[in-house]
Amino acid sequence: MRAGILTREYPPEVYGGAGVHVEYLTRELARHIEVAVHCFGAPRPSDLVAATYQPWPALATGRPADAALEAMSVDLAMASALSGVDLVHSHTWYTNLAGHLAKLLWDVPHVCTTHSLEPLRPWKEEQLGAGYALAVFCERTALEAADAVIAVSEAMGRDVCACYPSVDPARVHVIHNGIDAGEYHPDPGTDALSALGVDPDRRLVAYVGRITRQKGLPHLLRAAPSLDRSAELVLFASAPDTAEIAAEVRDLYEAARSAGVSIVWIEAAVPRATVIQLLSHAAAFVCPSVYEPFGLVNLEAMACGAAVVASAVGGIPEIVVDGETGYLVPGPAETGGAPSGRHFEADLADRINQLVADPVLAADMGRAGRRRVLERFSWEAVATQTIDLYESLLTRVAP
Repeated sequence: MRAGILTREYPPEVYGGAGVHVEYLTRELARHIEVAVHCFGAPRPSDLVAATYQPWPALATGRPADAALEAMSVDLAMASALSGVDLVHSHTWYTNLAGHLAKLLWDVPHVCTTHSLEPLRPWKEEQLGAGYALAVFCERTALEAADAVIAVSEAMGRDVCACYPSVDPARVHVIHNGIDAGEYHPDPGTDALSALGVDPDRRLVAYVGRITRQKGLPHLLRAAPSLDRSAELVLFASAPDTAEIAAEVRDLYEAARSAGVSIVWIEAAVPRATVIQLLSHAAAFVCPSVYEPFGLVNLEAMACGAAVVASAVGGIPEIVVDGETGYLVPGPAETGGAPSGRHFEADLADRINQLVADPVLAADMGRAGRRRVLERFSWEAVATQTIDLYESLLTRVAP
């Protein structure tokens, strides 16, 4: 079997959870089947990458809407190049259209993995302008016609059916994300943290994520003045969606510092080993997302032995066990409404402070989190379930 994997992100150009998913999934799939990765960007050194693509230069206008057209131009080239595969598997709206066109062009099954759903991310219109409608079009067209839709959580599966009622629920399959617990494990070292100006002897409160409405960083910064002053808030936060949210986060950061909060903000992407070291020394890892179909970063934190404080949205309650591996906080919409969410921010601060004040509790929850990762989540299991789905589709269409 030869599977064509279609993705915007692939190492070393990975900036979000979908890219991490594709990186580890393809590595594991390649142990069992032939994998041909088609991705955006520059040529890659990986033997798994069959081709890379750049948008059509004529579309590089700088207008937000044309960013969606650029993605669609890549999709056309991808679809043309997929001759010889037995099946195509697309990830995110950026390549969903390529998968749909390849299905029609080469008469092969198309599998879509839904890492998020565009109708549930209306703030993306701030980034894409009128191109947001094109993103929704690409996603809807592909999902409604796909032979199978993989949802990364039970909550995501329900969202797929709610957003796109034309999708037959029988074609929706839940396969959770995984984690490499051999790579993500507690690191006792502190050299990388010290080099960044982080004091490893403080009670560290960690955030790792992009600067986007979805990830809820402004909520955490508004909660920051209420944090225990023995804590140090460490933000590995970069890649803002827009200049507007970048400015908002900057203003909130300065306001928190003026209020006496100890904050270290690293605005550049950092090596994975450094992220692991931060998570390993965190008294609490915080995921204040307002929308999170799965929440892979929570698994990463748990694998490193960090207790988690996370919003109870999307797939996160399928990862974090409230009161056992950390705390779940009702999301902004349930505690006062987005975008303010003042009750949400107060609840975040309260739960973080409990872990900051009780090192024994935080350590116990961190150990419980790693046990849960080892017992429930692995890329081997994800790959096995994915291959089983591939084989069921190929058997169904076999003459």
